[in-house]
Amino acid sequence: MQTASDGSAGRAWRAERAQRRTRRIRRLWDFFEGGNPYTNYWLVLGATFALATMGLTMVLSSTSVNADGQAFTTASRQAVWAAIGVIGMFAMSLVPTRWMGTIGWLLMILSSVLLLLVAFSPLGHTAGGSTNWIRIGPVQGQPSELAKLALVLWGAAVLARKGKLIRHFTHWMMPFVAPGALAVLVLVTAGGDLGTSVIIIVLVGALLFAAGVSMRYFLIAAAIAAAAVAALMVITPYRMMRVNAWLGTNCDLPQEPCYQTEQGLYALASGGFWGVGLGQSRQKWAYIPEVENDFIFTIIGEELGLLGTLLVLGLFAVLVVGIFRIAAASDERFVKFVCFGIVAWLVGQAFINIAMVTGIIPVVGVPLPFISYGGSALTCAMLGVGVVLNFARRQRIDATTPNRGAKATRKRSTLAPLTKTA
Repeated sequence: MQTASDGSAGRAWRAERAQRRTRRIRRLWDFFEGGNPYTNYWLVLGATFALATMGLTMVLSSTSVNADGQAFTTASRQAVWAAIGVIGMFAMSLVPTRWMGTIGWLLMILSSVLLLLVAFSPLGHTAGGSTNWIRIGPVQGQPSELAKLALVLWGAAVLARKGKLIRHFTHWMMPFVAPGALAVLVLVTAGGDLGTSVIIIVLVGALLFAAGVSMRYFLIAAAIAAAAVAALMVITPYRMMRVNAWLGTNCDLPQEPCYQTEQGLYALASGGFWGVGLGQSRQKWAYIPEVENDFIFTIIGEELGLLGTLLVLGLFAVLVVGIFRIAAASDERFVKFVCFGIVAWLVGQAFINIAMVTGIIPVVGVPLPFISYGGSALTCAMLGVGVVLNFARRQRIDATTPNRGAKATRKRSTLAPLTKTA
């Protein structure tokens, strides 16, 4: 006669399955936290060069059909800015790491002055419905791109210096949020650039999250930010027009605001899995406005297909893994904050751009980092990567210098439970 089971076999099976799941998660997390200074350095550098090279190629492809017959003009201009960015990236990777906080203060002052000139002087240049450019003679650029890098370095320096005081409201609010980040945000918003304003909000939020600010403040801030963005959309006709286009309520005529998004989706759909071939796009023939800027991802999808778009996403994923490993290998709060801020800036902006061109969110005019046409955006993004490479280079030196070997011990995983020793 069989006895009734007490359920111990089932409990043991569930416990074993939970342990296997925990081991898999730990192995995956160890992969993200692992690596060595050499691998991490080349992960970041390789992903950056691959993205920039793809960007130059796609800018050339998307602008080679210009009516003026100068197929290489725009791409050559972008290549010049890329060369400047590469020089700046390696220069940032070689300066003493202890200078980074001071560089952040200097960049914060410089970018604030430039933003003031954009908003309140004749040097400000308007294009695409926003005044976000400064033009001095033949040179034109976006000070808001420099402000992103400045906020990361300056904000990380301020928050790291606060230490444990960051848990108190007044210490993370001043001077980082107010007047620092808030002043930059107001100046950018005054120029009408809502997309960049959203990126700055994401960047500031990421730094505060990395610093350990209480989650209740994020909920309050998110509600305020959402209300402010909604108000800006309602009171500004062209922004509300984009929202209506996203909702599909003003798509009756071919040239209505839905046109750009619809043509972009046609390009992505016609690419299929393999794409129509590099340089063979049909939608770039004046069908998609600003095709080399905000909507360049659609040309990647059309010419290189789903594989091309997945390659872009994969390269950004490699960049995130490399930066995260560099942050995990450091014991300095400043390094962790900077790495977290740069990931939020570059990858957050890439996410918003791709969501925009695929119709998930309304068009907000945010370029795809490293790939979209724009000299100041490309240069500043590469400068940000140069800062991360600086940290990786120093970690490599620490790992190979004998008198620094005491600091090269293996770090405890952030998932490992704390155990007391006898």
